[in-house]
Amino acid sequence: MRTKAELESAIAAGGRAALVINSRSRRGRRLYGRARRLLRESGIDFVHVFPVTDPSRLRELFADVLALEPDLVVVGGGDGTVAEAVGHLAHRDIALGVLPLGTTNNFARSLELPLDLPGAIRTLAVGTPGGGKVADVDVGWFESTGDPQGEGPGADREHIFANMVSLGVSVQVAEHVPHALKRVVGRPAYALTAARLLPRHAAFTARITIDGETRELATHQLNVANGAHHSGQRIARDASPDDRLLAVYRLGDERRLRLASATARHVLTGPWRSLDEDAFLTTDHVEIETDPPMRVDVDGEIRGRTPVSIKIRGNALRVIVPRTFVDT
Repeated sequence: MRTKAELESAIAAGGRAALVINSRSRRGRRLYGRARRLLRESGIDFVHVFPVTDPSRLRELFADVLALEPDLVVVGGGDGTVAEAVGHLAHRDIALGVLPLGTTNNFARSLELPLDLPGAIRTLAVGTPGGGKVADVDVGWFESTGDPQGEGPGADREHIFANMVSLGVSVQVAEHVPHALKRVVGRPAYALTAARLLPRHAAFTARITIDGETRELATHQLNVANGAHHSGQRIARDASPDDRLLAVYRLGDERRLRLASATARHVLTGPWRSLDEDAFLTTDHVEIETDPPMRVDVDGEIRGRTPVSIKIRGNALRVIVPRTFVDT
């Protein structure tokens, strides 16, 4: 593995780069042509461009990407596309660049990337005025019960995640949010769908084990975050994808109205509250059981059910970030 400085120098000197862009994402379809033009104007040359029209083919597509032995892989799309890239690029001598073209762009926000297309592309142009740098950040790793993936060659990579593992009403929201509504209104589509589903959602009991100590709580929503954002909102002012910590927190208790008020507090106070507060448990490894067993949402994809084990893998992913990003 090269040092971060060596990889950054190779990219700045015109190293091999590949572009994967999801033209089916919320903004990808509309901005694909403009993104290609701005990338050319920025001086970033790609040995190959992979436009994605069928997201179900992303896994096999990344095999072709890796065969190019690139120094840089730029991925344009939403959190689902980026999460797929993270699983393939973690623990490799390759930098990931992100063009935030999705609805919530949680991972891009956690990397403190500009969310406008010109700003994101300026960041990718390392070695130029206004360009970014190569940093290494954490990824999460999980193992759930009955997960249909994660077996056979390369199975370990199937268990890597970028941003968050969730249990509860968000699983139903992810399954039922209308794609047409997402395209029209963006992030509010999730809140509108949650308001429709919550009256019929049953609370569950979670048993959370950290360092041999088990806590039991009741809730409608439990999250385990590697990144700093959820639903496009900051979790806490000091949350980071580069702190070697998972943040475990629930939204409300077994009462449905508490979920609504807790979500509102999350949105309003996230930029000011701290991970040191009682609302959070921070750890590098957590085991979760639930009653009844719950389906597990991993970066927007259903991946088995509880019990689930979640760990942090520190500094496992190289990424292009703004110069102002604090890389520890």
